[in-house]
Amino acid sequence: MANVTSQSTGSPLTGLRMRYLMLLDLACMWLAIVLAFLVRYEALVSVWPYLEQNWTFFLVVPLVRLPVYYAFRLYYRLWRYASVKEMTNILLAGVTASVLIFAVNFWLLPVLDLRYMPSRSIWLLEGLFSVGFLAGTRFVLRLLQERYRPHELARLRAFVQNPHKLLIIGAGDAGAMMAREVQSNPGLGFHVVGFVDDDPSKHRLTIYGAPVLGGRDTIPALVERYGVDNIIIAMPTAPGVEIREIVRICEKTGVQPRTIPGLYELLDGTVGLKQVRDISLEDLLRRDPIRTETRAVGELLAGKRVLVTGGGGSIGSELCRQILRARPAELILLGHGENSIFEIHNELEIENRQQHGGAVKIKPVIADIRFGDRIVTLFFEHKPQIVFHAAAHKHVPLMEFNPAEAITNNVLGTRNVVDAARAVGVERFVMISTDKAVNPTSVMGATKRAAELIVHEAALSSGKPYMAVRFGNVLGSRGSVVLTFRQQIAAGGPVTVTDPEMKRFFMTIPEAVQLVLQAAVLGSGGEVFLLDMGEPVKIVDLARDLIELSGLEVGRDIEIAYTGLRPGEKLFEELFIDGEEYTRTRHAKIFIAANASSFVPKRLDDTVLALDQSARLNDRDGIIRSLQNLIPEYQPPLAERPANGARPGGASVSPVATAPSSTTTP
Repeated sequence: MANVTSQSTGSPLTGLRMRYLMLLDLACMWLAIVLAFLVRYEALVSVWPYLEQNWTFFLVVPLVRLPVYYAFRLYYRLWRYASVKEMTNILLAGVTASVLIFAVNFWLLPVLDLRYMPSRSIWLLEGLFSVGFLAGTRFVLRLLQERYRPHELARLRAFVQNPHKLLIIGAGDAGAMMAREVQSNPGLGFHVVGFVDDDPSKHRLTIYGAPVLGGRDTIPALVERYGVDNIIIAMPTAPGVEIREIVRICEKTGVQPRTIPGLYELLDGTVGLKQVRDISLEDLLRRDPIRTETRAVGELLAGKRVLVTGGGGSIGSELCRQILRARPAELILLGHGENSIFEIHNELEIENRQQHGGAVKIKPVIADIRFGDRIVTLFFEHKPQIVFHAAAHKHVPLMEFNPAEAITNNVLGTRNVVDAARAVGVERFVMISTDKAVNPTSVMGATKRAAELIVHEAALSSGKPYMAVRFGNVLGSRGSVVLTFRQQIAAGGPVTVTDPEMKRFFMTIPEAVQLVLQAAVLGSGGEVFLLDMGEPVKIVDLARDLIELSGLEVGRDIEIAYTGLRPGEKLFEELFIDGEEYTRTRHAKIFIAANASSFVPKRLDDTVLALDQSARLNDRDGIIRSLQNLIPEYQPPLAERPANGARPGGASVSPVATAPSSTTTP
């Protein structure tokens, strides 16, 4: 009951405390008196003497009206629900107050021989204006309370009393959109003091009323001068090196900056405060974006039946999200894990209803690509036109301990999917590969290279655009070293790194998927596409960044421990296979090896059959021997090489390019 009473009185819920309403009414009363004199004497300049002579009226009116309004409980109402009854109370309160003012001014003050206001027309005009202001302010309150919820009104009050002072880094389109949203929503409680941008031509200009105050070197001085307590980095296309530098400058000021997602996460181009988040590792490693042909990708996928293997995985699920935006006729989610398929299916159904009115048919399929007959049956049932093959075992150390599983899933599973695709006449086939397939030292890398060769052989024999996309480690994928580091930090450390010199290439999941979709457009068959992934990153630097982003300090709060290389790992990953002829495509950040299919061995089927037999028997030596026969550049650790000795080919590993890596790749 206490709750119901508090709501009926309404004071806490109106969002404006009683004293503010009273001050507002007091100001309106005095304004009503001034307006009454102006109307009565029709002289703006010469009205001042009349106001001086009748100063007592400025005391009488509020001393009468405020208690009357209080008695009529005008300060205890939820104006969101105001009706005819509330309007009647306002009129009654106004008339009652006017009658009492008449009595006090024209009867009590003369009896007490005190100065009074002699004009009855002034009294009448003041009453009309006061009642009008009273009704008008309540009507405005009702509009505000209909538009804003109670917690938003509380923020609006906080903004009026003490707004959060916001500095926006980046005076481009994203920063302008951010400023406009802040100004359009004062209830958010922010005030933009200005922008920071390194472009001198923008300095001293204004954007939505906020000035561009200088470059990044002025951030500390601006924070101190304006009392800035919030900084937003609105630079979705800036590379990670710039974000790192700006973050370090901001941290020196004591204000923790926040940011908006990078371009790969802003596929629709919209920027708003709801997308502002804390700085993440992805922001610090962000690279120049790839300008994909969105229209071409849309034209390729629109109205088609598209199947994604591994649809519940990190890459597969993001592929499904981006494919859905192109509005295919059907989207088939094929995966072995029922929980992951269940989750992405539910997510996509919601997005499908919101974006396309449920027009896209989304079909979840639980199946294991290792069972060839099952896969062929499913392909004939759904008749996909485009296939993205993302299903794979990808954990390097686990596959070293379980090579038979790597063979059955990565090699034989890929063969099953490719055979099924050829049987039903799939128009395009795109396989997700990894930089670990280049001069592999692990079973996982070798099996992915074998899978590439299977796809290339299918492209040669079918003449259709079957291709592979090769890239480095993916931030945030399942089993990623980033997730491991975060768990170790949450547990208090230490954070374990295999070697202080280990480097890997990294990319974000949306970025990787855009490359895959672009390859589907560019490929004509038998190619390998590769992203220009910039400079590799040291894993130890990755660990330090994550520790610092958690608000901790290396050596004081958390230690970094070195554990040594694990089975199958390399210090440096490579991007190019000797003999592959790489050229840039029309996209500056994408390479293509058009001659990749020329590396397909003549007896590929026999070798795959040997791998199948060795995997069935769990014959580790047989698996390693067959992989070496198929991939001469494969160099397993010495302890894993077959006991009968020499490795075929004897190819040496040349570090053509190196890269930053987590424990997982696509």
